[in-house]
Amino acid sequence: MNIIHGKLSGVKIVVPDVYEDARGFFMESYHAGKYAEAGIPMAFVQDNHSMSVRRGVLRGLHYQLGPKAQTKLVRVLKGAIYDVVVDIREGSPTFGQWESFELSAANRHQLLVPKGYAHGFCTLEPGTEVLYKVDEFYSPEHDRGIAWNDPDLGIPWPVSEPLLSAKDARHPRLADAELNFS
Repeated sequence: MNIIHGKLSGVKIVVPDVYEDARGFFMESYHAGKYAEAGIPMAFVQDNHSMSVRRGVLRGLHYQLGPKAQTKLVRVLKGAIYDVVVDIREGSPTFGQWESFELSAANRHQLLVPKGYAHGFCTLEPGTEVLYKVDEFYSPEHDRGIAWNDPDLGIPWPVSEPLLSAKDARHPRLADAELNFS
């Protein structure tokens, strides 16, 4: 397993060891001991799985307020996504900055999204399936989001008219979002 550190503090790409032969491949998609040794000592409590029927489905930018904030470990089982994290830790030197990654079934990379970051992704292929682990249970009363198209962020999404949920279409800009991270 190889860890690639993102430009934003705590954001990491996990590149698993993959063993391929004529039958296909094998990989450990998660091993608590190895992840802890690599600086990812999370106790994950819930797995979430989404399937997006078409290209251009955008989910996000999501986060949960503390004390129910979540660290996420994201991977793609089928298809590909343009994945984005935004630093929403007030007082952070990188507050409001974002970073993007391409995760796919082909590259098998995993993205660690720490607490204090908003997260969202846009599907690049139809039938894309995403699986992610979280270290805190979903809490509707702590669930928040930021507008995917906030002009202050200027994220160059791969689509101009994504398919959004009603909830994601109503998220405020970062300047107006409720935050409690420092």
